[in-house]
Amino acid sequence: MTMFLKSIPSLRQCAASLALLTLMGCSTPNFSAEPDDPPATEQGDPQAEVIETDEETDEAVAIADPVSVQPVTVMENLEHPWGMAWLPDGTLLVTERPGRLRIVRDGDLDPNPVPGLPDLLSVGQGGLLDIAVHPQFDENRWVYFTYSDGTRDANQTLVGRAEFDGTTLQNWTVVFEVGRTKPDTQHFGARMAWLPDTTLLVSIGDGGNPPVRLDGELIRDQAQDLSSRLGKIVRIRDDGSIPADNPFVGDSNADDAVWSYGHRNIQGLDVDPVTEQVWATEHGARGGDELNWVRAGENYGWPVVTHSMEYAGGEISTERSRPGMVDPSLVWTPAKAPSGLLIYRGDRIPQWQGHLFAGGLQSQEVLRIQVDSAGNVVDQEAIAIGQRVRDVRQGPDGLIYVLTDESNGRLLRLEPDAG
Repeated sequence: MTMFLKSIPSLRQCAASLALLTLMGCSTPNFSAEPDDPPATEQGDPQAEVIETDEETDEAVAIADPVSVQPVTVMENLEHPWGMAWLPDGTLLVTERPGRLRIVRDGDLDPNPVPGLPDLLSVGQGGLLDIAVHPQFDENRWVYFTYSDGTRDANQTLVGRAEFDGTTLQNWTVVFEVGRTKPDTQHFGARMAWLPDTTLLVSIGDGGNPPVRLDGELIRDQAQDLSSRLGKIVRIRDDGSIPADNPFVGDSNADDAVWSYGHRNIQGLDVDPVTEQVWATEHGARGGDELNWVRAGENYGWPVVTHSMEYAGGEISTERSRPGMVDPSLVWTPAKAPSGLLIYRGDRIPQWQGHLFAGGLQSQEVLRIQVDSAGNVVDQEAIAIGQRVRDVRQGPDGLIYVLTDESNGRLLRLEPDAG
């Protein structure tokens, strides 16, 4: 079931009616790509409880007991941080978009960036982007990075890996590239997530907004071209080779790396370690941001089917749904500019087990989303942050950590209120 949301209160504020939310969200949308003032938020009734029904199983779904958390600043002085990942020993690695890797140990930021990064393109939306630690890091010391490479007029998203010895990156290797350079500096995508079989999912943006073109057509049309890696989630092995069971292997009209397609610009991506479901948050254009349960081989519609509008005004498409294309689980209009997604499986807040936490750049919040076994959204509420949220991750202590995308970016921890 798809829901269209104009505002961000908990469903407890909506008279326990999921249907009511479906009718919301028809006002003029905001631009997704730029920061904006956060929408007003309200506090729900902490005593209310909602029981929804799973449409497919007809089973009752209990809304989680309310939990109050406070964002606590762990550190400041990060310059436009983009991604974070913990090593097995508890060391935190943070990427800064201008092209630096930072180390946080015992809550202290090392003043010296980690050496060993390659030259990269840091302009527009590009730079040093996501980071992922190999699941067997103790054995191989591999850390993975997404970043933009090239020039303003000819660039692409790359995936590189290097060995990290605790102080320095060594033996840098490019393991994946889009393979086609694009003009302009938009829509690199670049989130990564490990699947249980130790293959890596990587989101690749569609390349940019009109008037950006490739091969004589709007570059966003690449998202529907299976022979292109733009506008896709790709799946690779840890050495960059292509798994033989990718959904389009053997199709002469498709790139073997493609895992799902019809995406605009995914910047939130996570895999549930319990259910193995893959969830993604995706930027729309003017309005029409999406939450999607992503499955191998499926088409998510962009730009043929979309709730987004052109930045210059008018419709991108008259179609909102089409057979053979997957409808989003949520559509956000006005836009939230989603970036950073976590499926919580910590033990510090048991009421939130399995809930999704989606960061918002424009909305300057973290949105908690509860879904049922069929992937339907049954509850949500906003946690105000007050700065552009770039990434959301679960720490080894079982709490939720947030990076803010500012020139003086912060690392925050969401701490449950005592009592």
